[in-house]
Amino acid sequence: MEAGSSNSSGQLSGRVVDTRGKHRIQAELKRLEQEARFLEEELEQLEKMDNASASCKEFLDSVESKPDPLLPETTGPVNDTWDQWFEGPKEAKRCGCSIL
Repeated sequence: MEAGSSNSSGQLSGRVVDTRGKHRIQAELKRLEQEARFLEEELEQLEKMDNASASCKEFLDSVESKPDPLLPETTGPVNDTWDQWFEGPKEAKRCGCSIL
């Protein structure tokens, strides 16, 4: 056989030509290049952003400065009789409920 001729099994005298492997490698390389570009763009965006701690502190300060609209504000003296509804019974014998 001659040095440059191919035989029936797809081999060139002593060398195997694998075109599928070459395409796989090229596809993987292209995917890695896309991922690197994506990460570079994300890094640029992060560099342009303010520090998260400064933004969080500013948000926390604005939230803490406003009263919670769901919690009532007590402007007068606290009514102690309301505590009876939220406390358990003083004596366990007086309680007729099965929960407590």
